[in-house]
Amino acid sequence: MNQCLNPDCLAVNLETHRFCQQCGQKLWLKDRYQALKLIGQGGFGKTFLAIDHDKPSKPQCVIKQFFPQGQGTSGLQKAAELFAEEAKRLDELGKHPQIPELLAYFIHEDKRQYLVQEYIEGQNLEQELKSQGNFNQDKIRALLLDLLPVLDFIHQRQVIHRDIKPENIIRRAQDNKLVLVDFGAAKAVTPVNRSVTGTMIGSAEYVAPEQMNGKAVNASDLYSLGVTCLYLLTGISPFDLFDVGEHEWIWRDYLVNNSVSDDLGNILDKLVIFGTKRRYQDVKDVLGDLELKTITQIQVPSPILTIPASPRPSVSSSQALIETLPGGIKLEMVMLPAGSFMMGSDDYDDEKPRHQVTLKEFAIGKYPVTQEQYQAIMGNNTSHFKNNPTNPVEEVSWNDSQAFCQKINQKTGKKYRLPSEAEWEYACRAGTQTRYYFGDNEKQLGEYAWYSENSGSKTHPVGQKKPNDWGLYDMSGNVREWCGDSWHDNYKKAPTDGSSWNDNHSESSPRTLRGGSWYDNSRYCRSANRIRCLADVRYYDIGFRVVCAVRGSV
Repeated sequence: MNQCLNPDCLAVNLETHRFCQQCGQKLWLKDRYQALKLIGQGGFGKTFLAIDHDKPSKPQCVIKQFFPQGQGTSGLQKAAELFAEEAKRLDELGKHPQIPELLAYFIHEDKRQYLVQEYIEGQNLEQELKSQGNFNQDKIRALLLDLLPVLDFIHQRQVIHRDIKPENIIRRAQDNKLVLVDFGAAKAVTPVNRSVTGTMIGSAEYVAPEQMNGKAVNASDLYSLGVTCLYLLTGISPFDLFDVGEHEWIWRDYLVNNSVSDDLGNILDKLVIFGTKRRYQDVKDVLGDLELKTITQIQVPSPILTIPASPRPSVSSSQALIETLPGGIKLEMVMLPAGSFMMGSDDYDDEKPRHQVTLKEFAIGKYPVTQEQYQAIMGNNTSHFKNNPTNPVEEVSWNDSQAFCQKINQKTGKKYRLPSEAEWEYACRAGTQTRYYFGDNEKQLGEYAWYSENSGSKTHPVGQKKPNDWGLYDMSGNVREWCGDSWHDNYKKAPTDGSSWNDNHSESSPRTLRGGSWYDNSRYCRSANRIRCLADVRYYDIGFRVVCAVRGSV
C-alpha cells in the first residue's frame, strides 16, 4: 500500500498509485521513498515505515516528517532546530551498528523537513517490560554491558544524547543487540560551549538535575541510563522511586521477588547520584566496576570436557597441527578434509537459498584466537574481559583481525587468514545438517556453548565446552567470529567453491560474523546464523579464528 504523507489527508492508496487519489499529492518522496504506514506521531511530526526503491534489495526505512502542531513561534523555531540537529548528529556519528544510519535529510516540495533513516525492527524496552515483565539483575547487567560502549562511542565524538529512556532503546530482532535511537535532543559539546547554559531538554522522569538547568554533561547520560535500569527492575515510575522528603532513592523498596546483588546495586546507586562530581564521570569507569563485580560473583567451571564417541565421521587426531608463537604460546590447528555440504538454511531470508559448496582441505583454529595468542603477535590485548589469558580475544575489528593475520604470516612465514563464510559453516557443521552441530534440541546447547543462559554475561576460557565431531571448540558461543566475506543480504550468486565472497574492499564496509556469543540467545547460536557488522567496529562479544588453506604451509 501507499500511505499519503500529506498531514491533512493521510489516505491509504493502492500499490500501483503514484499520486494520492484523495488529495492529489505525489506519494513517493524524491521518487524513491514509498511510505507504507504511519507508525508514530507527536507534537512535532509523524513517523512512517517506508521502502527505499533506489536500492536493489528494497530495504525498509523510516521517514520522519517535521510537522509541528499547536506551537508558538519560538516553539516552532526550536522544534525545527531540533529536527535539523537530529539529522546533523546522525550524520556526524557515522555508521555505528547500534545507532540508526542516516539515509537522507532534505526539505521537500511541500516545504516540510524530512529525515530518512535505517529502520530498526524490534521492541523498545518499554514494550519489552510490558510484554515480559520486570528485568532481573542479569538482564540489567547485560543491558549495561551492551549499551555503555554505545554511549562511549557518542561521548568520544563530543555528543551527549540527553534523552535516554526505555522508549529510545530498541532490542533489534535481527541480532538481539540494543540500539539507541532518537537523537533529536542530542547536543554537540565543544570546549567553547561546555560552560554555556542551554535549553532544558529530555524526559522529566529520566533527566539529570544538571540537565534540568540546561547544563548537560556526559555524566547526565549515565544518570538517565541508571534511572532507566531502576525503572526496568521495578516497573515503577522513577518519580515514585525517589523520596523527595528524604532526598534519596528508595528503589529497593519496590523490588518484588527480584533480588539485586549489593555489587550491582552499588553501581546503580552511583549512576543516579544527584551530585555530578560524585556520580560516575565516564563510561569506562562504569564498565570497569561492572566487569570486576561480574568476575567476582561468577564461578567458572574448570573441567575440560572430552570429545564424545563419534556417531558421525570425525577428523583424525593425527591431523592436529601446532604453531609455536613468540613466548612459546601454542596455536592449535585442525586439518579438515575436502568435501561438499549444503550451506545455509530455510529459517531466515539472509540464510537462503540453501546451496551446495565444495571445498578443498584446509586447516582451521581449534579454538578462537585467545588473548595470549593475540598478545604474542600484536603486542597488546584489546579485550574487555581480561580475567584469563586463555579467554578469546574480543573488541577486535575486522581490520584488527586482518592485521593479526598479516603479522603472524610475517613471523611464521605461513599463510594464515580469516575463514570464508563457507569454510566457517563447513567446519562448524562437521558433517551435520541439523540446526546445531549436535542436533536440533536447543536444550543441549549449554553443553557445547557459552551463551546468554549460562555465560554470566562474559567470556570464558576456550575449550571448556564439548567440541563438535571434528574437534573444534566454541563454534556456537563465547564470541562471534569474523569471516573474510563482505556482507550480502542472501546467498544468491554466492561462490560454490568455498572462497570468500569479498566484493567490497572499503575498510569500513559491512563484513560477516558467524557463530553465537556469550551475549546471544539460542537462535543466534545455530550453525547457519549470520549477521553483519562494520569492519572498523570493536565489541566485547566479537573475536575471530584463523585458517590456513594449504597443508604444507602450516
